[in-house]
Amino acid sequence: MNGWGSEDLSPEAREQLEAAPVVHVSAISAFEIGLECKSGKLRLPVPAAEWFESVVEHHSLAVIPLDWSICNAATDLPPIHRDPCDRFIIATAKSRGLCAITGDPISGSYGIEVVA
Repeated sequence: MNGWGSEDLSPEAREQLEAAPVVHVSAISAFEIGLECKSGKLRLPVPAAEWFESVVEHHSLAVIPLDWSICNAATDLPPIHRDPCDRFIIATAKSRGLCAITGDPISGSYGIEVVA
């Protein structure tokens, strides 16, 4: 797997993505990207849903759906983070024993491994 194009990714994050046998993404990320596009904070060359689907396919990502256990786990997290999407991502990472690749320094406060 190669071509992790974001300049926001650190060399360590790129290395972990390249080495991982499977890279997971939470389904809530599609929602969050769509919201960012609708608000004008993010511009993509195609509609958000089409972009997300093409990225998932291009990088062979495994999408983790939100289920009741992840939703419950997100509500049980301490109130460190206000962003509900990030809370779902954190709950997903915790429940699956995964690290999170994010530039958000708050995420590490939840006891998950964070690669910035």
